[in-house]
Amino acid sequence: MKFEETRLKGAFLIRATPFEDERGFFARTYCEKEFASHGLNPRVVQCSVSYSRKRGTLRGLHFQKAPHREAKLIRCARGAIYDVIVDLRPESSTFCQWLSVNLSAAEAHPLMLYVPEGFAHGFQTLEDHTEVHYQMSEFYQAESASGVRWNDPAFSIDWPISEVTMSNRDANYPDFRALIETGVNGVS
Repeated sequence: MKFEETRLKGAFLIRATPFEDERGFFARTYCEKEFASHGLNPRVVQCSVSYSRKRGTLRGLHFQKAPHREAKLIRCARGAIYDVIVDLRPESSTFCQWLSVNLSAAEAHPLMLYVPEGFAHGFQTLEDHTEVHYQMSEFYQAESASGVRWNDPAFSIDWPISEVTMSNRDANYPDFRALIETGVNGVS
């Protein structure tokens, strides 16, 4: 695997390095030792998958509040997504900055995004019938599950598709500044 740190400290693009022959290829998408050697949280306690029927489906921006903050490893197994992460760590030099990357199942060498603890994560599907796989470092805790609005002016994320399909919960998350002012963000 090849690890490339992004401009947001602690977030990495990880490209699988396949072994190819006439049948196709084989590639490792996770190795505890390699993740730890790059300073990434190697713990994986839960894996999930999401399936979206329609192009333009938007999920997020989600995070788990402390003490259940989680690192995530994201991979698109079918279709394509515009994947977005936002640094919510107040002590970070990239606090409130966001990064986007296109993840696609059509990539010749699978690309993944490592999202460290203290980040919000969301994505928009670029194709119908898109499937996304997640590996998480913490168990899901309903009382710690939170999020910020996808179109929050604190971030000004440039989503590629204007007509979105999303859940009521995601559409009605509060603005991040409101969470900071009330002291309930719990991401630090």
